[in-house]
Order: sequence, then structure tokens, then C-alpha cells
Amino acid sequence: MAADGAFEPIRTERLILRPPVLSDADAAYERRSLPEVGRYQDWEMPYTRANAEESTAKAAAIDRISESGWNITVVDAAAPERILGDVYAELRWGGRVGYIGYTFHPDHWGRGYATEASQALIRHLFTVCGVGRIESSLDPENPSSARVLEACGLVCEGWTRESFWVGDECSDDMFYGMLRADWDVWGNRPRSRPERVELVPLTADNQQAVGGLATHHSQQRLVTPMLGNLRDALAPPRRDGAVVVPWYRAIEADGTIAGFLLATESTDAHPNPLLWRLLIDRLHQRRGIGSAVLELFEAHCRSEGAQAIEMTWGEGPGSPAPLYLARSYEPTGKIIDGEVHAIKRLA
Repeated sequence: MAADGAFEPIRTERLILRPPVLSDADAAYERRSLPEVGRYQDWEMPYTRANAEESTAKAAAIDRISESGWNITVVDAAAPERILGDVYAELRWGGRVGYIGYTFHPDHWGRGYATEASQALIRHLFTVCGVGRIESSLDPENPSSARVLEACGLVCEGWTRESFWVGDECSDDMFYGMLRADWDVWGNRPRSRPERVELVPLTADNQQAVGGLATHHSQQRLVTPMLGNLRDALAPPRRDGAVVVPWYRAIEADGTIAGFLLATESTDAHPNPLLWRLLIDRLHQRRGIGSAVLELFEAHCRSEGAQAIEMTWGEGPGSPAPLYLARSYEPTGKIIDGEVHAIKRLA
């Protein structure tokens, strides 16, 4: 931030976040007029060149983040003439809260640019603007946007029904937030592969940590939350006409509770153990823990004399399928409760 409070460009590894200028209108029109871009945004379609010129002129007349809101242009650091998109910043509650948003051209989706730019903007809002909280909102039907916020450390705090209007179109609205203390925890979370991963029984000493395990909200369509896991462990359902016998363990990574495994015992009714649920806490994902857990569970099943392990997984963005396919879990062609059924032979 310049001495007079004006915004100075922010540089990241691949990007530059700079104040907008009038010539940015062409790129703004090009991306914002696309149906796939406007689908989940707060402007009415069709988005015209006049709309782009008006909004760009308004933004170019501002030189700092304020309660009026501001669209900051994001360009490629290696080619600053190439505009990738923009990020939105707004101060609320007298500068105590920062609100963020982002819009990128589809040609640049899936490369981590929105996450990288948002992380830089969040850092600026916390460390330079001095806010105590960051928040954002999105359409619940936009999981890609949710994953951007989650990668920045924000958590889903609520969902309101039919509460967001754009013209005559209405949708639900999902709210994400993060406090400065949350940001510190997220930034200091362990990133490296743990030296030791263990499957340990649930005890009076670790039950609270196990109960507090949570994935990102966008993953809940693929991974059952802990309440459901504990419910099924305590009151197991029937499978193929017979009640399953649960086998469950907490996952420890270097002595810290990092996840939960729920499986079934091998019985006469169910000779193949079922790898039922595998949850890795959001603070411990991308550390190689899941693969280590599968190796431990497979060794346990072999020691019990099992010949194969069965499991199911959900398809779609964020699916754990690559993890299981890499460990030779082979789809059988069956679909059970909407999920892919797979088996791994242990013999």
C-alpha cells in the first residue's frame, strides 16, 4: 500500500494483481459475456460491451479497496498484457470485514489462478487492510468456486434458500468465512508427508478429536461427515439382507488425529471386507495419508485371511477414484446407490 493509501500491485509466483485501467474493458466484455462465466455471477445476461465499459470506468476511477467495492485486474506475470480475470474486494463494517470474489476467463480455469489470486488478496486484506474476517458467497451449484475458497482456508458457514436474485432469476446462496486466527491455522497446517501413520482404536482420550474431524464442505457429497460415520458404526445397516459388522479406527499422523476409517469385518454373510468410509481432515489432506491408510488396511485384511476388499466411490469433480485406481481397486461395472463398485484382490 502506498503512503497515501493507494493500492499497489501485488505480485505472486505467476500473477500480478493491479489496479484496473480503461483499456481492460475489452477483456472484461470478452469473459463476462460468456454464458458459462455469467451463469453464477451477479450481473444480468446478456452482458454488453456498454456494461463492460461502464463498470471498468467506475473501477478505474478508484485507487484503493474500500466499502464501495473494487474489481482488481489479474494479469499473467510473464506476459502482463494478457488479462486472465479479476478479483473483487470490498470492506464492510467500517473496515473490519473483507469480502472477496473472482472472475476468470474459461481458457484459464483449472490452473489454480483463481486460488493463487484469492490467496494473495486475502493476505493483503488481513495484513495491510487489517480486517479481522474474510467472507464470500456463491451459488451452491458451483462446486468449482467452492473449492477455490476452501483451498484458501475458508469454511462454509451457512446456506440460505432462494435468497439471491439476479433480475428475475433466483438461487440459493452459500456463505463462506474465515477469521484471522483461522487463516493463521490454515497457513501453519502440516504440508509434508507424515513419518508415521497408524490406525488406532477410538478411546476416551481421542474421541473429541475424532468427532471434530471434517472435510471441506464441497467434499461432503463424496465423503460422509463424522456424524454419519459414527451413527453407522454404532447402529450398522443391513447389506444384502444381513447386518454388517463394523470395524473402525482413528487415523493418526505423527501422533495427531487426522482422519477416520470405517470398514466391515469379514463374516459368513459378507466374506469380503468393505472399505466403507475414509475421511481425511481438511487440515491434513494432500499429505499422502490416504494412500498410507489403504496400505495399512490392506495389510490388516490380509492378516485376517481376507481374499479381497470391496468398496464404492462417487464420481465427479474431487472424486477419490484416482487414489483407489492407483492401488488396483478395479471397477466391477456395478453401480450401488449411485456409486461405482470396485474390488481389490489380495491373493
